[in-house]
Amino acid sequence: MVRGVGSHDIQTADPAMTAPRARERLVVLVGYPGVQTLDLVGPAEVFAAANLRRDAAQTPYRIVVASPRGGTIAAGSGLRIADTLPLASLRGPIDTLVVAGGPAVQQIVAQGDVPAWVRRRRHAVRRLCSVCTGAFVLGAAGMLDGRRVATHWSACDALARAVPGASVERDAIFVVDPPVYSSAGVTAAIDLCLALVEEDLGRRTALAVARELVLYLRRPGGQSQFSESLAAQEAASDGIRDLLAWMHEHPASDLRVERLAKRAGMSPRHFARVFRNETGVTPGVFVEAVRVERAKLYLEETDWSLAGVATRAGFGSEDSLWRSFRRRLGIAPRDYRKRFSRPRATKAQPSAKPS
Repeated sequence: MVRGVGSHDIQTADPAMTAPRARERLVVLVGYPGVQTLDLVGPAEVFAAANLRRDAAQTPYRIVVASPRGGTIAAGSGLRIADTLPLASLRGPIDTLVVAGGPAVQQIVAQGDVPAWVRRRRHAVRRLCSVCTGAFVLGAAGMLDGRRVATHWSACDALARAVPGASVERDAIFVVDPPVYSSAGVTAAIDLCLALVEEDLGRRTALAVARELVLYLRRPGGQSQFSESLAAQEAASDGIRDLLAWMHEHPASDLRVERLAKRAGMSPRHFARVFRNETGVTPGVFVEAVRVERAKLYLEETDWSLAGVATRAGFGSEDSLWRSFRRRLGIAPRDYRKRFSRPRATKAQPSAKPS
């Protein structure tokens, strides 16, 4: 059983009885019977880790786990979360409200108590956030009309039908349309909450939290929920799957069909046929997808010139990089960087050393 209080300063006492300390932001995580466990635990750990990065006397967040009636709730996984606060007990302003998703969300929407509470308290909340199918609760509360919103890819059609006034971003990891912040399924909530920490406390603290939680990469909002090149590996045989993984790790190598066929131990003609049968795309299309994905990463995370990005990602030239981005993403590399990158110190230009 998990309790709503612990070493990470997650509170269960009524916050009205103990006023937040100076500069503390009240974060309310809303769960219910059948909630997706990670939808609660992921955000809680992000804000708790941010508290651990600061002076303990001035922690930036007070974290409260609440539910419709309080007490113990059983998550969809069977894990029991104890000592949650009743929503009705929460008084005063709330900085950040995070509504989790889960298998029972449609039942919660149909019962109406949680959407009604959100609707009543909306003016007392600075940021209204949803995780995964928690977006249905915000939609039922009338918070999504005329706004862009993200949810789990499998629920996009249902959300669009339930809230026709919303613009559902079908492949976004998270969407920011203040005061509404919404994320895709499960672990995407971590990306959203890292962005909230960055908004509150700066990039350095957000990156420190990411390192503390051993996150490989802080993904920007608006990024796709899918990796096209990794998705192609699902139906491939072991031999081709290993080759795909190697290509993904070595985008700047010589990835011509002849070289790939040799690595796979096949003739070029047979290799091309097998590759397409197992992945659904030609080797050339897959190579371009791999290189575009790597270029996207460099555009997001570095200040390298476009020529440097093109070289390191395996494109022969900046023009080739530009053409691939326009063809696959409908956007120029420079515009992609403006949308998804964050300011950072300039690093030395990379040099490609194909293996």
